[in-house]
Amino acid sequence: MSTAFTIINEHGLEILGDTHVPAGDPVACALLLHGYKGYKDYGFIPLLAHDLCERGVLVHRFNFSTSGMTNDIETFARPDLFELDTWTRQVDDVRRVVRAVRDGEIAGAGLPMFLIGHSRGGATALLSAGRHREELDLAGVATINAVDRCCCLSEQERHAMLERGYTITQSARTKQELRIDAAWLREQIESAEDHDVLGQASRCGLPACVLHGDADDAVPMDAGLAIAHKLHTPLIVLKGSNHVLNMPNPSAKSAPRSEPLLKTADQIARFIEQHA
Repeated sequence: MSTAFTIINEHGLEILGDTHVPAGDPVACALLLHGYKGYKDYGFIPLLAHDLCERGVLVHRFNFSTSGMTNDIETFARPDLFELDTWTRQVDDVRRVVRAVRDGEIAGAGLPMFLIGHSRGGATALLSAGRHREELDLAGVATINAVDRCCCLSEQERHAMLERGYTITQSARTKQELRIDAAWLREQIESAEDHDVLGQASRCGLPACVLHGDADDAVPMDAGLAIAHKLHTPLIVLKGSNHVLNMPNPSAKSAPRSEPLLKTADQIARFIEQHA
């Protein structure tokens, strides 16, 4: 069972989330970060939150305020917000949720804090941990099929985006054409160090758990290897796993878990138990 929450960030935007509270005393609190064009209810995300909760971890999964998603999972109901999304906005949402936990606004005050991120959410976790190491005071970070860079656009594509002021991406799930404002790219150009995923991973100095599927067709396993190297931890390979741990979207809570999902939940739970 999960309970919903709404937090307002510094821009007056809503961060919509769900909290999974263990039956007994929790050993730690974890924030579960979704990926690009993802959301808190996507595929394996709620299942992983549920399964970690069964292992004693209090889990908050949430939509980034500029994800474009609401609790209506059939569509990007707020494409106007998706257009405003940047890495720094996501990092600031992580900071806001951490503050909400520490201040007692949502559950988990006083517990060791972990970040868990999938795909782009993994990079957001590393940027947050590196940029705001002292403020966040994290116990550890875990990544699942994470990207190792903020931008994969070619020079020609970057120039075109800056010239036009935006670019367009299509959601394979909803078939919507979604606009991304050039502010997403400009902040990376103006603050390159803050957007160096591997550099910020090195800077965070945290215990880490890095997992990557060897059949991921969205993010190559080289990204996971690079992240693990910077975090001084072995890469945990998810054999036969695609980008979404071989789970459909949506996945019912009672759905059979794929082997990659079972391994991911077990490895992260063990990691949290070790470092909480």
